Amino acid sequence: MVVRMRANRSKTGMRRSHAAISGTRLSTCECGANRISHRACPECGKYNGRVVIDIVARTKREQRRTKRREKELKESGKDTTKEKEATAKK
Repeated sequence: MVVRMRANRSKTGMRRSHAAISGTRLSTCECGANRISHRACPECGKYNGRVVIDIVARTKREQRRTKRREKELKESGKDTTKEKEATAKK
């Protein structure tokens, strides 16, 4: 089939006017930080008034992992990020 009438730019734009992406809807947590609705707060780990994520344990675990990775890189003879920054500054 052949299209009888071509849709002009105006009609195309009017049709697409509702397809725009809107910004994320943020809500304020009890701690005062902004967070996405229906998600746990990344700052304090609370959701619906209860602590569901242990933030302190998470940061300790991340620090252990980065320390272990740096140690493995040093043992293998590769440069770590800190050494690269120091050599770049000189």
